[in-house]
Amino acid sequence: MQLVKSTGKKGEKSRQTRRRILQAAYELFVDQGYGATTLQGIAERAGVAVQTIYFAFGNKPSLLKELVDVTIAGDDEPIPTMQRAWLLDALATDTAEGHLRAYVRGTCEVLQRVAPIMDVLRAAAAQDLSLASMWPQDSDPRLEVHTVAARSLVAKPGARADLSVEHAADLLYGLLSPQLYLLFVRDRGWSQDRWEQWVHDTLHAQLCG
Repeated sequence: MQLVKSTGKKGEKSRQTRRRILQAAYELFVDQGYGATTLQGIAERAGVAVQTIYFAFGNKPSLLKELVDVTIAGDDEPIPTMQRAWLLDALATDTAEGHLRAYVRGTCEVLQRVAPIMDVLRAAAAQDLSLASMWPQDSDPRLEVHTVAARSLVAKPGARADLSVEHAADLLYGLLSPQLYLLFVRDRGWSQDRWEQWVHDTLHAQLCG
């Protein structure tokens, strides 16, 4: 994630401009799709000159890359997912039940932001093969986070005795996926609360004794 490191009023103004551009890009990519969205259209939505986008992000693939990163994080602070408060809070719980409740809540908040733009990314990558190379190909960051959560959960009181870290991680990876979230919330019209409760109850039956 690229960040503006200048300080003072000028630095803050630059960060606000980047945020407006990213918000405009999010709205247009989700509404129109990656291919149909132009940098000129994003500039008009953000109230900036198109040259400002080129200066700040370089090109449309780079803009999408930073948009995905910022959307996953929830802000433009250089804090990796493994150090985010919602994940640390879940890892710090004393029981498997408390862990699962906190982890599902935090992950669902991330999914609410990121699932629509990940859908855009999948469609865009099918059209522009260069997009795939902008992320590491030898690992899956989402699976890595779920594996850390699974390792913590299975070691806590209340976890099923026969539960392996790998199996728990697979269940978290599958049920807390952007694709499944969109299937229920966007396509079937579920509310965020209904989705979160269903995921929690389904995982609880599989992970907790």
